[in-house]
Amino acid sequence: MRLLRSALFNLCFYLLIIVLMLAALPALARGGEAIESHARRWARWSIALLELICGVKVEFRGIENLPAGAAIIAAKHQSTLDVLALILAVKHFTFIYKRELDFIPLFGSYLRACGQVSIDRSKRAGVLGQIVAAAKATFAKNRRLVIFPEGTRRPVGAPPLYKAGVARLAEATGVSCVPVALNSGLFWPRRQFMRQPGTMVVEFLPPIPATLDKDTFMQSLESRIETASDRLIAEALAKDASLARPSAAAGLSRS
Repeated sequence: MRLLRSALFNLCFYLLIIVLMLAALPALARGGEAIESHARRWARWSIALLELICGVKVEFRGIENLPAGAAIIAAKHQSTLDVLALILAVKHFTFIYKRELDFIPLFGSYLRACGQVSIDRSKRAGVLGQIVAAAKATFAKNRRLVIFPEGTRRPVGAPPLYKAGVARLAEATGVSCVPVALNSGLFWPRRQFMRQPGTMVVEFLPPIPATLDKDTFMQSLESRIETASDRLIAEALAKDASLARPSAAAGLSRS
């Protein structure tokens, strides 16, 4: 039954993307808020389909930790579901994303038109400069910059692989950073077909000031995100033991 539900959801999810991209074509000329509104609709309807078909709910915690204006949102990244949830929760968002997404027909056009920031990861020497320049322009518009400090999706239980760029970004801009913990990989695992029922939790943690030195900043960021994410994973596994996987157990045993 879960296989059939997963197949139905995946079909509906990709059809929804196509339909909404076509419906939003007039918004390409306007860009900005018009496309952001369509992105929220995509996220909201996708999550509604996920709950209806596969029984996956999304819960937000710690919303009060989001500053009213400019902020760096540094999130754990385990799943495509993270992006959908953050689009819903973070107003005036600007995502840092890999340049390869620019080449997806229409989808890349929408990303560029609404001011999202692509990074060419093959040019390692210039990546940080690209991000800092984009961040300064983003914060000047009082927007929130969403970044995944590990750079890509990581399976549940995988050893953390944080990059120091987020600390340098905070130092260069003077903007505080809100860490985000989650447990989405239990329900929508990366590179897997199956969707597992349960409650994905997205937890916004207290901000980290930009005044900390790089090593202290990164230690605090990694510790907060990993500790909270392990707690959220443990809560989910306690409710439904069928979610347990060897990789998840390895992550929970990490000291």
